[in-house]
Amino acid sequence: MTSQNTPDDGYDDFLDALSVDDETAQYVECSNGHGSLPPRRVCPVCGSTSLSDKPLPNTGTVVTYTTIHAPTPDFDADAPYTVIIADVGPLKLTAIYDGDRQDVSIGMDISLTVKNTETTGDRALYAQPV
Repeated sequence: MTSQNTPDDGYDDFLDALSVDDETAQYVECSNGHGSLPPRRVCPVCGSTSLSDKPLPNTGTVVTYTTIHAPTPDFDADAPYTVIIADVGPLKLTAIYDGDRQDVSIGMDISLTVKNTETTGDRALYAQPV
């Protein structure tokens, strides 16, 4: 199966930033402290239009996780795999866990990286144990 590698509303730009240098990745923060991923013109939480770019931390903490055994076709060769949601600064990000899925736990520290998936070769956000 081949994938359509088309830009995805800023997600590819975000992955590019993480791929080049962890310090170049940014999130958008409104004047009320709500964080979101660019591109944004309005805060999705409060509607503020006063937004500024902030450097995205490259580490976070696992909030929850699940292991996928019956994937969509785009992830057939990757299964079983574990997906985590992590607190990363003021954001919650979803990533594929890149470690022994038996070792993942809520509260553990992770770092972010970009890798290609086994099935399609498309880039995705991965989390590795720190």
